Amino acid sequence: MANAGEANSRSINGEAILSLNVWGFAVKGKFGWVRSICLKERPSIAVFQETRSKLISESWVQSLWGDSNLGFLQKDAVGKSGGLLVIWDKSVFEVDSSTCCDFFLGIRGKWKSNGEDSTIVNVYGPHNDHCKILMWDLLDKLIGSINTKWLLCGDFNEVRYCSDHLNSQFHHSRVDRFSDFISRNCLIEVPISGRKFTRISDDGVKCSKLDRFLVSDDFMGLWTDLSIVALDRNLFDHCPLILRDRVFDYGPTPFKVFDEWFNYDDVGDIIRDAWAQPNRRKRKDCAFRDRLKNVKMALKDWSLTRFGTLDKEIYDLRKEAMEWEIKAEVNALDDSDQATWLDCRRRWVEKEKVKANMLKQKAKIKWTLDGDENSKFFARL
Repeated sequence: MANAGEANSRSINGEAILSLNVWGFAVKGKFGWVRSICLKERPSIAVFQETRSKLISESWVQSLWGDSNLGFLQKDAVGKSGGLLVIWDKSVFEVDSSTCCDFFLGIRGKWKSNGEDSTIVNVYGPHNDHCKILMWDLLDKLIGSINTKWLLCGDFNEVRYCSDHLNSQFHHSRVDRFSDFISRNCLIEVPISGRKFTRISDDGVKCSKLDRFLVSDDFMGLWTDLSIVALDRNLFDHCPLILRDRVFDYGPTPFKVFDEWFNYDDVGDIIRDAWAQPNRRKRKDCAFRDRLKNVKMALKDWSLTRFGTLDKEIYDLRKEAMEWEIKAEVNALDDSDQATWLDCRRRWVEKEKVKANMLKQKAKIKWTLDGDENSKFFARL
C-alpha cells in the first residue's frame, strides 16, 4: 500500500482520469495489469466497466488503487455480466452525491484545487437497441436536471462514424441517435491520441472505437491542456484511456529469475555437466561444496544466456504486435500479414507467461506480486 507521499503525488503530478472496460477483473493477470496502470498514471479518478464482480471490498479497492485515501462507488454485476466501479482520490475530489442506473454510475462533487462543481459519469452502453434508446433518455433527463460541469466517459458500445469500426456492421439509426444525444446536450468529444480504435478482438479481425470521453464546454475550462491518450491494451481487448494534463514515463521495472529455469529440457544437461567437473578436494564436505558452486555458476551463466534479454524480447514482440495493430487499423491485412501478426502475438504471450512465472517465484509476500493470480481471492467477490 502506498505511503502518504505517494498518495499526495496524485494531485502534484496533475489531475488525470482513467477509463477502462476491464471485461472481468477475475481474468488471470487482469488485476495486476490494472493495478500497475493505477500506480504508474496516478489518476485522480478511475472508472471501470464490466467488472463482473459483486460485493467488492474496500481492502480490494485499496490494493488496486495503491493507497487508502480514496472513495469508491460500485454497481454490482448481474450474473456474470456488467458491473461498474468508480474510484476517486479524496485529496483531489470531494464527492457530494451519486446517481446509479442499469447503464451508468455517476458521482457529483468539487475539485479541491479550485472548488469547481463537476459530475463524472461512468457509462457502459447496452448492446440491445431498445436499451440504447432508454439509456439516452435517462442521460438526457440527468443532464437536464443538474446545473454542473459534465464529463461522461466509458464504453458506450457505439461508434459515431464509419471510420470508427472495421469488419463489423454499421447501424446508421444508432449512430444518428448517438450524435443527436451529443448535439442536444452540447457535449464535446475529446480526440484520442495514440490509437484509432479502442477495442480489438483477440483474433485481430474486428476493430472499433467504443470507448470515449464526452465533456461539456465549461468542463474543458477546468484543464489547462486537456488531452486523452490511449495506452496499449496489453493482452486484453480494450485500451485504457487517460484524460490528463501531462504525460509521464516511468520506464521498465527490473526483475530476477528462479524456477522458470527448470521448465527447459537442457537445464538437466547443464546440471549434470557441472556436477561431473573434476574435483581434487580430499575432504568430502569441501568437494560437495565445490560441486554445488560449479552447478550454481553454470546455471547462472545459462540463465543469463537464456533469459538475460527477456525484457527486450517482450518489448520487441509487443512493439511489433502494436505496429501490426496500427497497420490493421488503416488497411485490411492480407492472409500472410495476418498470420505474421498472430504469430508475433502468440510469441509475445508465451514470453509474458515466462516472466509472470518468474515474478511469482520471486515474490516473498504473496499478495504483492501474486494477488491477481489468487483464485481463492476472486472466489470471495
